[in-house]
Amino acid sequence: MTIKDIAKLSGCGVTTVSRVLNNRPDVSEETRRKVMTVVEQYGFMPNTNAKHLKQQAGSSIAIIVKGTQNLLFAELVENIQTLLREADQDVAVYYLDEDANEVTYALRLSRERRPRGFLFLGGDLDQFKESFAPITVPSVLLTNSAEGLEFENLSSFTTDDEQAAEQVIELLVKLGHHNIGVLGGNLSSTQISYRRLEGCKKACERLHIPFDAEQQCEQCRYSMPDAYAAAERLLLRRPDLTAVFALSDVTALGAIRAFSDMGKRVPEDISVVGYDGVVTGQYSLPRLTTIRQDTKRLAEQGVDSLLRGFMRNGHPIHEMVPFQLVSGESVAKIG
Repeated sequence: MTIKDIAKLSGCGVTTVSRVLNNRPDVSEETRRKVMTVVEQYGFMPNTNAKHLKQQAGSSIAIIVKGTQNLLFAELVENIQTLLREADQDVAVYYLDEDANEVTYALRLSRERRPRGFLFLGGDLDQFKESFAPITVPSVLLTNSAEGLEFENLSSFTTDDEQAAEQVIELLVKLGHHNIGVLGGNLSSTQISYRRLEGCKKACERLHIPFDAEQQCEQCRYSMPDAYAAAERLLLRRPDLTAVFALSDVTALGAIRAFSDMGKRVPEDISVVGYDGVVTGQYSLPRLTTIRQDTKRLAEQGVDSLLRGFMRNGHPIHEMVPFQLVSGESVAKIG
């Protein structure tokens, strides 16, 4: 398969396909999704620089990132690359659509480029259960827990998403909010978002706050345009909501814009809490209240575990990294 074939199958131009494959930012999310769907379906592997690939084969560490607009992952990639370069390790970064199968992609990389190890940013545990076994090099999953999978070459480091979500609900209830919406993410049981929703449910039950997931939750991809549309749907369905917990900061920022365009002030008319603690949220208007994940520590522990794996030193590690509930300006007391 060539780039021309991808262009024909996706309905995009050859130049546009090239920009997508080179992770250029000047491509719409819809176009990127069309191209990556074809790439994933047909297993296309770019081969435009054979010399570079030959040099990298068997020596580089592959970072596989699920989602092209997740600001948390951008911070993680930057930290990881810095640490690996300091350790004299070559790095190759691969961005996938957030609905792609990252393990299948890693298997193809194993055959084509033979990386020394894998760092997965984000992941669907079902895909690891079904397909990870043939991967034999040291690997680390960040922002999801692989503890129950029992692969000897797969460690994981993540935030306690359930506990963090409970703290968000506790804060909102303390400020008088009883009608709370949840926005964003894929809520299937093996996804990160599911654990955050479970934390919301547990906190509401413990605090005797009514919560109807079918009415008060709206799923969406981790992008501002998708979050904008989902926030509109959620508020039109439940205009009585006084607060929304967005399951990522990107989702929160899209929601704030949507609420503003609907004539709602944040936080005077509706409060918004995010999740991730990315830098952008601290410069938004209003400044975002959020759960801050420790990207520096996640990167450090992930890289350390991977490097020790190269030396066959010890067993896989599965740990929770502390989080922090950061107060901003996007939440207000009511009643």
